[in-house]
Amino acid sequence: MEHSRPKTTHDVAHQSEVVAMLQKCVAGGDMPHTLFYGPPGTGKTSTILAVAREFFGPQLMKERVLELNASDERGIGVVREKIKNFAVMTANTRVSGGYPCPPFKIILLDEADAMTEAAQSALRRTIEQHSNVTRFCMVCNYVSRIIEPLASRCAKFRFKPLSDATVLARLQHIRDAENVKCADEVLQTIVKVSGGDMRQAITFLQSCHRLRGDLGIETSHVEDVSGLVPQSTINELLSRCNENSFEALQASVDDAILSGFSGSQLLHQLHETLMEMEMDESKKAKILHKMAVADKRLIDGADEQLTLLDVLAESMHILNHKA
Repeated sequence: MEHSRPKTTHDVAHQSEVVAMLQKCVAGGDMPHTLFYGPPGTGKTSTILAVAREFFGPQLMKERVLELNASDERGIGVVREKIKNFAVMTANTRVSGGYPCPPFKIILLDEADAMTEAAQSALRRTIEQHSNVTRFCMVCNYVSRIIEPLASRCAKFRFKPLSDATVLARLQHIRDAENVKCADEVLQTIVKVSGGDMRQAITFLQSCHRLRGDLGIETSHVEDVSGLVPQSTINELLSRCNENSFEALQASVDDAILSGFSGSQLLHQLHETLMEMEMDESKKAKILHKMAVADKRLIDGADEQLTLLDVLAESMHILNHKA
């Protein structure tokens, strides 16, 4: 499972338009500065590494590609020293094992949206000065966090969220290749909890396999590894709301939090369950609005237990009173 990352652009799943453009770049022996953006786990970093491998081959790639995680190294000092020093070095044209080996290097900036604005501004100048011998490839989740002068110098490639069928097919391939003992139902549960994130889905499968070995993986093991809240817990919280007893509701919320479940995950699954329930639409809208406010509060660092109790107490009031 450690070797599941695509080795070539042909192995990249569900990004046909991006792959087609990049394959033309490889065939032509050149490429522009690029900006890859989209949800996590959709293949952005894997794709640019696959392109670099097709340009230079596995051996020459080690000296032609500089990979930096911008969330760790995001200051202006890194741009002025490490990036600039690598960018100024000339790359000689030499064929290696039948690969194109164009006369430029590639600097990969992963999580570029974590770079400070000052560092991005400094990077813009470095791109201008050394574009003849270096190509910059930036990878980010949020393109809006990249300053416009920097984004305008790059060809933008949007990576789409992966479909459930694509993630499931990849997990089935890995299961068969690695002789992992689990049914398709287990893989479908992994697909559901990973939310279109291929990297997370593979990590869940790997963790479950290491936990269980040859004993086989069950759905309950996926729930344990992923932090998924059992549906019985969600149903109990909602039934307490319908009972119109604050004391019973508080006891259930306390049990859920003390069991170690994440407040955000509880809220997310409550939202999913509520969306599937048949009820008065005006009441549903009010509860969903309350959940949205609570989600923002949790992101800002509010207490999980109090926030969840606030949401469910308000939901109980809405459900047991006329609209």
